[in-house]
Amino acid sequence: MGPVLLVLLLALILFGAGFALKALWYIAVIVLVLWLVGFFVRPAGAGGKRGRWYRW
Repeated sequence: MGPVLLVLLLALILFGAGFALKALWYIAVIVLVLWLVGFFVRPAGAGGKRGRWYRW
């Protein structure tokens, strides 16, 4: 009974880690797309000249 529970626990941990990693990949792709859009579509800064959308 013990080894079966151990294998089940291992399967649940690996499933959770796989789901978390997949979610992190989706978040990384969304952030990359937002960064690229912000890089190419720069809003007008102070004085009417086009500036950067980030401050660094």
